[in-house]
Amino acid sequence: MTDYTAPMTFAHGPAMANRFMLAPLTNLQSNPDGTLSDDEINWLVKRAEGGFGLVMTAAAHVQQQGQGFPGQLGIWSDDHLPGLTRLASLLRERGALSSVQLHHAGIRSPQDLVGTPVGPFADAETGARALSTAEVEQLRDDFIAAAVRAERAGFDGVEIHGAHGYVLAQFLDGDNNLREDGWGGSYENRTRMIREVVAGVRAATGPQFQVGLRLSPERFNIKLAEAKRFAEEMMTGGSLDYLDMSLWDCFKLPNEAEHADRPLIAHFTALERGETRLGVAGKIMDAAKVRACLDEGADFVLLGRGAILHHDFPARAKADADFASVPNPVTRAHLRAEGLGPGFVEYMATWKGFVEG
Repeated sequence: MTDYTAPMTFAHGPAMANRFMLAPLTNLQSNPDGTLSDDEINWLVKRAEGGFGLVMTAAAHVQQQGQGFPGQLGIWSDDHLPGLTRLASLLRERGALSSVQLHHAGIRSPQDLVGTPVGPFADAETGARALSTAEVEQLRDDFIAAAVRAERAGFDGVEIHGAHGYVLAQFLDGDNNLREDGWGGSYENRTRMIREVVAGVRAATGPQFQVGLRLSPERFNIKLAEAKRFAEEMMTGGSLDYLDMSLWDCFKLPNEAEHADRPLIAHFTALERGETRLGVAGKIMDAAKVRACLDEGADFVLLGRGAILHHDFPARAKADADFASVPNPVTRAHLRAEGLGPGFVEYMATWKGFVEG
């Protein structure tokens, strides 16, 4: 077992002080123009103060057209740099590594925010149209430009959001991405966008800049066998510092019966990973589950709901091996005390059973 208080080195850049990373969490706290609000900065800085080795922002859209929800952080313009620079500096002062998650919602962009959504393929349900070949190439370049912008702001790295059915995961969709221009159809062409974004970010940023990737198996027409193949190829490809596997529930059995001989986490910890660190996320709510993930072979964990409930989850777990998150529902006052702004508190109130009243 790896001690969850032990430092963790990466192929590039500084080491993480422990095995706790803040998961990128939607929170609706940024300003309408995508700039950081004080509420958003306070929420993130409080997690650095609570002992997270790396603090990651919520998903930040790399094109204005790619906005996925109101109050979303932006990184598509230099107008976002002042707030991002301030945040990166504050996180460094608190001893945490920092990362911006780079995102585009694709066909999942709400029409009331972006007009007509765009993605790799047209989608009647959402009213999305398919990107042209030139627009696909521009999307790739805008992910890379956003990473350069994050480096200029002083962040230690970025995580590329290739999970949860957003635009990069839409390229992976074997049922719907049937493009014939080299960006769809075959496995090689459907994975091309993520591979070129990762390689482009690696080439466009400095040798100390850290590059992560988030993937998710299952749902959104992602087959487990293909997800495992791609995860292993990316981990052994030499460009990534870490792979963040969002597993929904780390120890659930896979949905596909032919793979249900072992929990999801075991399918990914068994893969070759080269020098890439492997992290997992999914219903990690107590110190025992953190240890179980590390026992299973993960290098680190990403905390979402546990980090919402306790800004100092890592410090608490370090002090008490039996620490467990407070059960839901919790009061709004509890969440405010944990550093959530009013918008974030009300967003969590839309989650069934999370907030009282």
